[in-house]
Amino acid sequence: MTGESNTRLADLFGLAGWSKGELARLVNRQAAAMGHPQLATDTSRVRRWIDKGETPRDPVPRVLAALFTERLGRVVTIEDLGFVRHGRAGKRQDVRKTDNPDGLPWPPDRTAAVLTEFTGMDLMLNRRGLVSAGAVLAAGSVLSSAMHDWLQTDPARTGTVPRATDPLHADPAGFDRYEAAPIGSEEIEALEHSVEVFRAWDASRGGGLQRKAVVGQLNEVGGMLAYRHADHLQRRLWGVAANLAVLAGWMSHDVGLEPTAQKYFVIAAHAAREGGDRPRAGEALSRAARQMVHIGRPDDALDLMKLARSGAGEEVLPRTQAMFHTIEAWAQASMGRGQAMRRTLGEAEELFVSDRGGEAPNWMQNFDEADLHGMEALAYRTLAEHDPGAAVPAQRHAKLAIELRRKGHDRSNLFDHISLASACFIADDPEQADRYARLALMSMGDTSSHRTWDRLREMYRLTGQYAGYSKIEDLREEIELALPRSPVNRPRAGQA
Repeated sequence: MTGESNTRLADLFGLAGWSKGELARLVNRQAAAMGHPQLATDTSRVRRWIDKGETPRDPVPRVLAALFTERLGRVVTIEDLGFVRHGRAGKRQDVRKTDNPDGLPWPPDRTAAVLTEFTGMDLMLNRRGLVSAGAVLAAGSVLSSAMHDWLQTDPARTGTVPRATDPLHADPAGFDRYEAAPIGSEEIEALEHSVEVFRAWDASRGGGLQRKAVVGQLNEVGGMLAYRHADHLQRRLWGVAANLAVLAGWMSHDVGLEPTAQKYFVIAAHAAREGGDRPRAGEALSRAARQMVHIGRPDDALDLMKLARSGAGEEVLPRTQAMFHTIEAWAQASMGRGQAMRRTLGEAEELFVSDRGGEAPNWMQNFDEADLHGMEALAYRTLAEHDPGAAVPAQRHAKLAIELRRKGHDRSNLFDHISLASACFIADDPEQADRYARLALMSMGDTSSHRTWDRLREMYRLTGQYAGYSKIEDLREEIELALPRSPVNRPRAGQA
């Protein structure tokens, strides 16, 4: 007991709208449903949690996390409630007195537990039709300061003794516990193949339709990680976890679940480091940076890119470095820094060309020459909001991206057409803009991506200056029909 009010719990308690007596009864009922019928919480105990900072014993924090998750319609973790976790790593910092509420980085043996808990909560929200809302993204500087030194080191290797049971791995949302047991290389190979299937679906159709399946698969892998396998198998399993977490984060970002997406990117970075793959950890954090640019926080994106580059280590391939540079350039373009953006894109092109064509990791397969030009088109198109002259190179790169796109990358192809049409509007070429905009609209119905709606809204804004043209008036009506009737109020893509 700290003697001080738990402000994080108090804030969530106020949002939930319960009385202290109601919460006590709900805790007892939920605990019984989770296999703890002996729990007997009363009003005075709830008051001590909130007003005196008392941390209840297990399983109460997990019960409370499940209750608040269901009530508020977004994932609420034990750290969100302001409780200190007492894990194997000894004394932890009080999350109520720091700008790092998740207690990053997590100590050894915590990553699998956090992964399992968070995915379990996410699945519960999916199953009950709730919508993630109201959470806040951590600032890029907060993540960078918390994780910088930790990412520079290699994880400590534990012994090979199986740990078949660990109460910290219990699913807080009331799902069946995964029975920790050893798996072999064939099972891991099947999991690795499933990642490829999910990745291909995401590239083609967007994140909306398969997100729940990816989160469910990741939850299963978290359970598998509760058993300590031989090192070579454990590293591969951590690799699967990192890849699935990145996909879960990217799909969450694609459908507008931004705080959820960021949490998955952080989980992916932890999983990749546990597996000894620092370049993968850096790439996961670069996804969080792209997310920040999209929602209008380019300064946070630059902080995260510094963390991604330093965390990736010296083994990172030139192609991966080139991708990092394109994200940084997009952030610079969002801030109107044209000279810095052009210099960064030039470095990206040099790095990409210098790549010897060796075997790239599977998570880099989608960053090819088409994606390089697509990112360059996006950066120039974003800069064109500040410097209309950038619309010309934006068109050139967008056309190259469209020409080079492989089959199965429908969402990226759609983005290329939106970038091209937008650049044409900025360059005062409404005839060409109308042509490319209609090509984009033709494929809108095949994807489930809120990001496409965000960029389409940006293109719609640019049509306003041509509202007197009959052809553009027709286009505006078609765009209005393609957009959701009640759009989520999201920041403009790529805008500071």
